[in-house]
Formats: sequence, structure tokens, C-alpha cells
Amino acid sequence: MNISERIEAFVSLGQFLQQFKTTETSQGNHHLNERFLTEFNHLIKNAHIENAWFTPDHVRASIIGICSFLDKVKLKEWTSQYLVSDETTDKRVAVIMAGNIPMVGFHDMLCVLISGHQFIGKLSSKDNRLLNFIAKLLGELNPEFRNLISFKNEQLRGQKDFDAIIATGSNNSARYFEAYFSKYPHIIRRNRNSVAILTGNESKEDLFKLGQDVFLYFGLGCRNVSKLYVPENYDITQILDAWQDYASSVDHNKYANNHDYQRSLYLMNAVKHYDNGFLLLKEDMSIASPIAVLYYEHYQNIDRIKQELKENEENIQCIVGKGFENAIPFGKAQQPDLNDYADNVDTMAFLSQLN
Repeated sequence: MNISERIEAFVSLGQFLQQFKTTETSQGNHHLNERFLTEFNHLIKNAHIENAWFTPDHVRASIIGICSFLDKVKLKEWTSQYLVSDETTDKRVAVIMAGNIPMVGFHDMLCVLISGHQFIGKLSSKDNRLLNFIAKLLGELNPEFRNLISFKNEQLRGQKDFDAIIATGSNNSARYFEAYFSKYPHIIRRNRNSVAILTGNESKEDLFKLGQDVFLYFGLGCRNVSKLYVPENYDITQILDAWQDYASSVDHNKYANNHDYQRSLYLMNAVKHYDNGFLLLKEDMSIASPIAVLYYEHYQNIDRIKQELKENEENIQCIVGKGFENAIPFGKAQQPDLNDYADNVDTMAFLSQLN
């Protein structure tokens, strides 16, 4: 299978997934529909049974993000930047995936397969059905993928199992990964969070879109904004007013439990905070905030904040704002492009070197 055939398969996959971007499945005439449309629709609607955080709306949000990748022009332009093997290689790349948001490991899966390597997936127990189904679809689109995709439940044991590894996990698991896999070609990813810088000149629409960066996936993704930097004397309560449309987050039982727990802690310990019934705002120097909590910090000198973030870039996934170098526009934090690599490590460059 050459690079053109691999791209064609992923483009066709995107055309199939396009049908599931809204609650009303817009059935087209894709040749996979007869066998797989009903089954995948059922999987989307019932993913929350195994992982309560995976609501149908959030699974569809993930599908929207994936579909944005699977465009023929984008894929050709992206792969043209690397020395991608035209034929299938004999390299086996293991990918240990996180399970914080639906199909979070798809980009790694795409990178490995589009590079022509064999993909060995170690799925998170929190997300072990959706990507399995995607693999089945790819095998239908091009049968050669059936020999290039496999999943392992048991522990990966090194050279007999793989030639290179990409592992994503917590800071604690990353230390284990470093110790265990350091002698192999590897990418090891750790905890990261995203922040937003406000100037006070944002429109109501800007603030509303920022809410998407905060609330999508209940704030569980590394690209979700967990900390705001706001000017001195900024009225932080206007944030809460701007986000009333996201109040349905608290209808989710697990999110509501987190909100109630954090609010109880703040009340018992007399910690100053703001609460609009579904989100707690707390002034805090830290970047990573708990579920249902958003930290904020006032600044006097915006250049100092930029410098602090640069010095702390190993803990920052992305910066949301307007008018800043390399900043993500409001509402776009969870819509990365093909070359927006996790932890700013170029996955495709890594895979290209394995040829």
C-alpha cells in the first residue's frame, strides 16, 4: 500500500465519519453504510455506559475534530513536508494512549499508519471501543490495514513487541515510561494544561467562544483552558455571566459531583471564590485546576506573563487569546490542525526517522 492509497483510505474514512457530526445522522451513500452505519451510531450513543464522561455530544465533537484532519488536500500537503515512505515499512510502533477524551489517540494512529508503519495500540480502559471500531473501518477501506493494525491488552515488553513507542500518560506514569522505554526510540508525553490571556478588550462573542475552550469534554483535555490571566481590576464576574449557555454541564452527574465537592471545600475553608452554579472561579497561581474549577490570576505587565509562560512551556499545551504570537483563537483550542502536535513534539518527524 503506497502513500496515495493510505491517504485515499483516510479520506474515505472521513467521508463516513462526516455522517455522525450531528445528533441527526445525515446518511449519505457511503459504501460502508450498509454494514456499519447503524453499529457506529449505536456506539456513539452508548459510549457513556463504559465511560460516563463520553457523552454522545462529546463523542461527536471528537468526530468533528477528526474529520477536519481527513481532507485530501490537507493530508497531501502535510505528508509532503516529511520523508514518508511510499511503501509499507517493517517498523512496529506501539502507542500507549490516554483515555481522557473520546478517541484522543486518533492523531497518533493516523501518524503511524500514514507513515507506512505497523500500528500497535495499547488502549486506555477508559476508551477501548471507539478506536477499535475505526480500525475495523480502515480494514474495510483497504484490507492491507488489517495486517498493519493490532491492539494489545497485555503489557508491552520491548523489542520483541515493537521497534519504537509513543506513550501518553500522567507525570507519574511518564516517569515509569522513561525508565522502561528509554533505550528504544520514543516519545513520552506528560500532563499539560492550557491557559488563556485576556486583555479586557474581548467582545461578548470572544468570551462565549472561550467558554467552549473551558467546558468542552468537561475540561478533561490537555487543550482545555484551566487558567485565565486577566488585567488588574478586571471584573471576573462578567466571565460567569457570559457562560450561562454552558450551564447544562452541571446536569452531568460526575461533573456535578466535582462541582459540589470543590464548592464544599472552599466554603468549609473560607476560600474566596465565585460560583454561578456550574463553575467555580478561584484566584490561584497554579495552572492546573480541578474539574468544575477555573483558576484566574491578575497581571499588571502582560510581557511578564508571556515570559512566565515561556519559562513554563513544558507544562503548557497551548495559549488561547487574541493578538498574541502563536496564540490559539477563542473557541479553537480543541480544534488542532494536523501539525499541532501534542507537547510540541513533531510526531511525523520522529516516525520519518524510523525508515
